[in-house]
Amino acid sequence: MPSQDFSLHGAIDLGARQAAARKQQERRAQGGAAPAGAAGGPYVVDVTDQTFNTEVVERSQSVPVLVDFWAEWCGPCKQLGPILEKLATEAAGKWILAKVDIDANPQLGAYMQQMGVRGIPFVAAVVGGQLLPFLNGAAPEPQVRQAIDQLFDALRKEGILPDAPEGEQPDAGAADLPAVDPVYAQAEDALQKGDLDAAKAAFERILATDPGDGQAKQGLALVDLSLRVRSLDPERVLQEAAEKPGDVQAQISASDVEMVSGRIDEAFERLLGAVRRGAGDDRDAARKHLLSLFELMPPDDPRVGKARRGLQSALF
Repeated sequence: MPSQDFSLHGAIDLGARQAAARKQQERRAQGGAAPAGAAGGPYVVDVTDQTFNTEVVERSQSVPVLVDFWAEWCGPCKQLGPILEKLATEAAGKWILAKVDIDANPQLGAYMQQMGVRGIPFVAAVVGGQLLPFLNGAAPEPQVRQAIDQLFDALRKEGILPDAPEGEQPDAGAADLPAVDPVYAQAEDALQKGDLDAAKAAFERILATDPGDGQAKQGLALVDLSLRVRSLDPERVLQEAAEKPGDVQAQISASDVEMVSGRIDEAFERLLGAVRRGAGDDRDAARKHLLSLFELMPPDDPRVGKARRGLQSALF
């Protein structure tokens, strides 16, 4: 979820890393590193261990950079990534999105862990060579949009970003952007305050009016998952599930723990196993919970397709 504290006090100074990167570049043979490729237009770039210094640290001296740490196996990353890319494109150069695949770039993955970050998706803001933890976990687009706006408002108040000149006209096309639904605003406000129950109620009101609203479905699914796991002890839950393979509720709780830790395939397979072994109400509970977890994922995610096929085989 978005961090509510955007103060730059205590931000991580990347100067030491920048100096180390320069020394590493001097040791490499000429032309040793390939330039970062564009991930989605001029405002979205893929960043590697070798290009982080240039593409992020140096670039942040002139324009803010949001760094999206992700991995192919991370389902929530696939929800958040397209949202960030869309907003970066809309910003048209006011900030740049740098994407880091932590599996392909072990140095940056280790650096993220050194910051105390326990999981992905994780987004950091880098401004003037300083890194500020920003987003932890996925969130619906309206919430991410609002969090970014709040971040840059705070940066301006800190004197890091200049205020827009008086009388400056908004970007062309800004007037065409859809207004945020007031109920979405209520959900965002509740999420910012950590009031998951209020956020859940707001998303449910949206879906009562428009059952096909994909963002609200995703938002509700994320909130429901957060509500379910917030009081769980992950180690105890997984241990209990291992000891009681026939206990459907234990398997359901374990699948939630696996989902929030990015172990998507394991969560799906656990519930498929419960469907195969179960009968009656237990089997139906496992089936319904598996379907609810699908709501957390992009519909075209291959793991969802594979699990749906597995569910059909288990049922029929």
